[in-house]
Amino acid sequence: MTTGTVRPFPGSGALRETGRLFALALDVIVQTFRRPFQVREFIQQCWFIASVTILPTALVAIPFGAVVALQLGNLIVQLGAQSFTGAAAVLAIIQQAAPLVTALMVAGAGGSAICADLGARTIREEIDAMKVLGVNPIQRLVVPRVLAAMVIAVLLNGLVSVVGVLGSYVFNVVLQDGTPGAYLASFSALAQLPDLWISEIKALIFGFIAGVVAAYRGLNPRGGPKGVGDAVNQSVVITFLLLFFVNFVLTAVYLSIVPQKGS
Repeated sequence: MTTGTVRPFPGSGALRETGRLFALALDVIVQTFRRPFQVREFIQQCWFIASVTILPTALVAIPFGAVVALQLGNLIVQLGAQSFTGAAAVLAIIQQAAPLVTALMVAGAGGSAICADLGARTIREEIDAMKVLGVNPIQRLVVPRVLAAMVIAVLLNGLVSVVGVLGSYVFNVVLQDGTPGAYLASFSALAQLPDLWISEIKALIFGFIAGVVAAYRGLNPRGGPKGVGDAVNQSVVITFLLLFFVNFVLTAVYLSIVPQKGS
């Protein structure tokens, strides 16, 4: 009787990594309510993430709003509903564009920095030293960074919404010969307050996902310093994929729960 080698189940590595990622997310939630809370680290991370994301986010929001205004404006003109140009642009920017642009900037700039910082600490064995000393690295390092990403994502979402709507307004009035009064008056035709709430909720969840994924890849680099660079790239790509999937789920749930105006 011969004993063969047991082969791992195909895809077991991906399932294991996914399980560890969800375990880290749950651990972050639990450790958030443990004391002491790292207030100084949290404030420093908020300032750092804001400093590297505010300007790029504002610069991206302007052409984003302009593209939305131009595309929707041409489509609405073809349908003969010019009076709803402002409402359609505001809904597209606030519900979809603003949270996604915010999350992409937080993940691309702030998340990559978080991953690189934690990855450097890991390969220098600082994380292992903290565990030996009885310090929980999740509570000490990860929780402040994830909470900072969430707070800055919510604030940046408001910035993107304002800048995007202003850019849409300017381009609609200047390039498409729209009427300023009609653009502003159509806000209340289709837009409503829950649209802003779902936008902020999306930004909050996206910030959490970006922070957790960046922290997970930073705590698990492979192959020394080169592995840290690979982990940064992987964290950004994984975050982008998760963001679009979660955005689809949240949008579907919102549209099925909240009745839309004019329907």
